[in-house]
Amino acid sequence: MESEENKNIHWLVRPPTIRLLWIVMFLILGLVILLQFFAHIHGHFIIDESFGFNAWYGFIACVLMVFVSKLLALFVKRKDNYYDD
Repeated sequence: MESEENKNIHWLVRPPTIRLLWIVMFLILGLVILLQFFAHIHGHFIIDESFGFNAWYGFIACVLMVFVSKLLALFVKRKDNYYDD
């Protein structure tokens, strides 16, 4: 049974749903990586054909985007009361 406080919040932000989404994401990621054993990848460059290229390339790209956004925030960030009168 769900508690009363969990019924009042959106289903996507409930802790059991978040846990389920993480599990499903890792299962899909694992399945996609395992499928590379059965398919030959034809890349444009040699590195494109390495095992799990899309997974590790995507992970590195996301990490770099986070770091670049944090760096950019140092220059464009405003104070919390910027829009106050």
